[in-house]
Amino acid sequence: MTTGYAPPLAINFIWHPSDSDDVTPILDVIRMSFARDKDKPFSRGLNIPLFFFSSQNSGEAPPDYPEELANNNILFVFTSVNTVGRKEWRRYIEGLPQSSSIHIVPIAIDSDGYGHRGTLSGLNCIRISDWPVENRDLNAVVALAHEIYRFGCKTVSPEDKGIESSITIFLSHSKSDDTGKLHSEKIKHFIDNTNMNRFFDANEISPGYHFDQEIEKHIQDSTLLAIESDAYSSRYWCQREILIAKHHNRPVVVVNCLKDFEDRIFPAASNVPCVHISPVVPMSERDVLRVLSTAIIETVRYNYSLQCLDSYRLAGWIDQNCALTARPPEIRQVLSYKKGGVREICYPEPPVYSIEADWHEALEIQAFTPLWSPSERDCLSDKRVGISISDVSGDGFATHHIHPDHLVRLAQDLARHLLARSATLLYGGDLRPGGFTEFILDEARILKDRLGEAAPRVENHLAWPLYVSDPEMTAWRARYNQVMETVEYEIPGDIADDLDKGRFLPPNTPRNSYIWSRCLTDMRENSISSSTARICAGGRLAGYKGKMPGVLEEIVLALNKQKPIYLLGAFGGVVGDVCKLLLSADVPESLAENWQITHNEGYSDLQELARSHGHGCDYETITVSLGSHSVSELASRCGLEENEYKRLMVSPFVGECVYLILKGLKGK
Repeated sequence: MTTGYAPPLAINFIWHPSDSDDVTPILDVIRMSFARDKDKPFSRGLNIPLFFFSSQNSGEAPPDYPEELANNNILFVFTSVNTVGRKEWRRYIEGLPQSSSIHIVPIAIDSDGYGHRGTLSGLNCIRISDWPVENRDLNAVVALAHEIYRFGCKTVSPEDKGIESSITIFLSHSKSDDTGKLHSEKIKHFIDNTNMNRFFDANEISPGYHFDQEIEKHIQDSTLLAIESDAYSSRYWCQREILIAKHHNRPVVVVNCLKDFEDRIFPAASNVPCVHISPVVPMSERDVLRVLSTAIIETVRYNYSLQCLDSYRLAGWIDQNCALTARPPEIRQVLSYKKGGVREICYPEPPVYSIEADWHEALEIQAFTPLWSPSERDCLSDKRVGISISDVSGDGFATHHIHPDHLVRLAQDLARHLLARSATLLYGGDLRPGGFTEFILDEARILKDRLGEAAPRVENHLAWPLYVSDPEMTAWRARYNQVMETVEYEIPGDIADDLDKGRFLPPNTPRNSYIWSRCLTDMRENSISSSTARICAGGRLAGYKGKMPGVLEEIVLALNKQKPIYLLGAFGGVVGDVCKLLLSADVPESLAENWQITHNEGYSDLQELARSHGHGCDYETITVSLGSHSVSELASRCGLEENEYKRLMVSPFVGECVYLILKGLKGK
């Protein structure tokens, strides 16, 4: 039995559009630190839900406030002359919601930013002016990560000014060479003599104390920084410190500063983040900040991962009796669990694959993630799942508060989990560099290498003239030939006359656009007919090719054919508007012909020509048809309870959406 899922933490950023030059570089580095990098889909970095609030018009504030979506919701509010001096923005920020789960952290861009009252009254500001320009990016990461640690990983009192919740670092280094010793001294000196002492407390073993007792005492509450110089791994006490940290399940970061080489990496010092710095002394200030930012991010990741696993267990995703660990399991850890009678271990996404995990079976333990278990390897082998995911036009985060990269991560995670379960994926079109088909195929190539078996099954369905060969298309097909089958559709018979099949036809006239629309509709009808289920998210409402937005047409066709269709509305775009219609019966203005004509150049001419041939788009019929479908009907078709399907329609959390989709597909 599952209960409602709520993540442990969500982070919101609020800023005035005129401050974007100051704010955007900070947000970029924060996103790279706190959300999984889409270019490293198997990374074990942080993946905290991030939401963004701004506007396109300097005189207009966002129409809505951040929601209480998580157990703890942090609001980083960038304040400035623009937020204080503009009435709408001042009213918006000073009226931010207050509750026990909301933690507001003002970030003053300039001195005028201190002038807010209301909800911000009495709150201490982070001051951007305190960050040296030269290393502003790393200072931003440390300062914001510390607030995330305070409010997301610890229980803090309102009187806590920050230093009480500083992160304790244990500096582990070889005493027999200068590099480790001097780097350790530099890190401690930097912490003690800069404003970093608000965020960190650095420990070493003091002279005259019993070494083993002091190590145990300090490490069990610390993040261990292993300063890996040439001599580090060969030293008994360095090994002992690593083993104690692992025994107490503490965060560990390896700081690689080798001058030449080490003859053996200590095995227990693996399975953790590693940052490389120069062995040259004195250590540069930027390298110190790189080490400290890595340490605080890993500390947050470690705590946040365990909280996520607890949330999943509370929601019924994983067994109540399995062990939870913030890293993929290690042999010493597994042997300890077995002594206690524990044989099931759950660790954070993403899963390690068979080549790395083959020893689990030998030790008779099951290690899995909340979304993957090796026992599910072929459970979807009879499923042909169509993927209808495309990007959403931005509005400056005024009404849509999710970054475009979030949709990419959704496509990657869905592709990974469906392909790993031997499903066949069907996708139509989108051959642009960086397009969603390319992301899915990259996942397939990675899985092929990691699974070491037959290529995963991906079909790319193409309408004419998308598959007409040119050098770029030829190179693209060659790159993915081992993981992709291309399904090419002929020109529909009613428009085939006088068309050269081997020549590309640009959609630059009403006639050509009509031909494109007929070809796209024919491809979508056939692709959907050959699928067993459809997953839809995003979808652009303007700038598309065809007689209506592509994802909208795929939704309409799938519903008409009574296919199971999973609608993920929180990612905005076409699917977001369709979900609004289904949940409220209110028709969004984007699903009306007048709106489409206003926002798509040449659309009126296309509609007129299409209607003359009996192939126009009737938005009124479409919206009436959509509204005739009940959520309970859609849920039943997808193998979900009605409340689960409603949750799928509104959840912005990738993990929850993937879980619900997999649950539905496995139950069909």
